[in-house]
Amino acid sequence: MGTEFQRNAFKHAIVAGQLQIGLWSSLCSNIAAEIISDSGFDWILLDTEHSPNEIPDLVTQLQAIQAGSATPIIRPAWNDAVLAKRALDIGAQTLLFPYVQNVEEAKRAVASTRYPPQGIRGVSVAARASRYGRTPGYLTKANAEICVLVQVETRIALDNLEAIAKVEGIDGVFIGPSDLAASLGHLGNPQHPEAQAAMKDAVTRLRALGKPAGILTGNEEEARRYIDWGYLFVAVGADVGLLAKNADALAKKFKGA
Repeated sequence: MGTEFQRNAFKHAIVAGQLQIGLWSSLCSNIAAEIISDSGFDWILLDTEHSPNEIPDLVTQLQAIQAGSATPIIRPAWNDAVLAKRALDIGAQTLLFPYVQNVEEAKRAVASTRYPPQGIRGVSVAARASRYGRTPGYLTKANAEICVLVQVETRIALDNLEAIAKVEGIDGVFIGPSDLAASLGHLGNPQHPEAQAAMKDAVTRLRALGKPAGILTGNEEEARRYIDWGYLFVAVGADVGLLAKNADALAKKFKGA
């Protein structure tokens, strides 16, 4: 990270309609983040909603990812202005806000990422995001490179999908398969036909608006199907799953079932 202003490669890619393949990261490890950052993924999601990740951990992970080819995305634990501010100040440019249900919540997410008068992000002149004050014009340029993604993961949110997607400043909509399936009455079964139909309908509606859609799966067949449906930023696995699956498989080779 030099003193020049940081361009958000992920944001520009999805605006241009370029498929972005990502990996979920929940290991809360700078070493793991460094390893996967050079694996060839376009983006890596650093999770704080369902992972014990805190700001000091995230700083080291962002530092580790910096030399790799992937763009980091942080998911705050909630749609909260303070959590968003802290993630942005340590250098994140793309945030994925969980559990956005309506227009008001979508507007709140956007506002938390924008400096006044466009929003309510608190001003720090010496944060890591501005290279500790060394990046010229950071305060006036930052808003344009911030990417706001919101998660639609309930029946209610699906009913409000178009309205949420049309909120100014929303750059993409992420469909949460597990929570959506649970909301539809299929807890633990995002492969249920009703849940799959809802996911396909969602991306069809988003594409009609020209709004990039994202999704997550650890199943290759599902991932390719979602890409065929039109999902543009797709997480095709998670570091926890990769470690567990491959460790189990290796042990089984030598220890048996």
